[in-house]
Amino acid sequence: MPELPDLQVFAHNLDKRLSGKMLESVKVNSKKLNVTAAELQKALHNKELKRVYREGKELYFNFGEHTLALHLMLHGKLYLSDEKNEQKYTIIELCFKGGTSLALTDWQGAATPTLNPKAKEAPDALADTVTTEWWAGKLTKKKSTVKNLLLDQKFIRGIGNAYADEILYDSMISPFSISNKIPEQSVLKLAKSVKKVLENAQKQIQKFRPNIISGEFRDFLNVHQPGKKETPNGEKILVENGTRKTYYVAEQEVFK
Repeated sequence: MPELPDLQVFAHNLDKRLSGKMLESVKVNSKKLNVTAAELQKALHNKELKRVYREGKELYFNFGEHTLALHLMLHGKLYLSDEKNEQKYTIIELCFKGGTSLALTDWQGAATPTLNPKAKEAPDALADTVTTEWWAGKLTKKKSTVKNLLLDQKFIRGIGNAYADEILYDSMISPFSISNKIPEQSVLKLAKSVKKVLENAQKQIQKFRPNIISGEFRDFLNVHQPGKKETPNGEKILVENGTRKTYYVAEQEVFK
């Protein structure tokens, strides 16, 4: 599933390519849309795309008065084309004047379009409000493991499985640590690691996949690397199987 750094780059590239274009029509094949296809068409027809940006794990397409959010979920993929869309499993297609179209596909049908999404209470992981003090205040109230907390989109938005592992490895905190048992100095490391890991990942993706609008580029990750046995520092990578696989090293400190 694309996470915050992936989506940040997707948004940048889509904004560069589509911003300023007029939307001619919208084609929808989704039962998850929160309005009817006719209502969506009426809201966006002949509207200029002002901006594409990321919110948590969603892409937001702002048309002035209205905003369309796309959540790619696990298997959603985006395709830009100047020709007729022939992609299978298309969830939604935005057709712009001049012939350019953007299609979102998902063979599972889980990718979700939402017109005018409601504001979320949980902050984005890169929001200015997510300070060291914010982390300290929030963690002291939580008894769940720190990895589960990082993945909880109702707690903080944008972080997924891969980057949760990378953040905890960078801060040398075990993913199995209990959140309210993590000492102040380690909370400080965690807060710094969140911004460091996510911002560095965005730079790496832009460097090696400058035009990417779909998929994942993770070759630069240190610990969340299926198939690799060691980190770049020579530490043995351990894998915990569960609903989601957790990649970590024994050197990460456990707080319980």
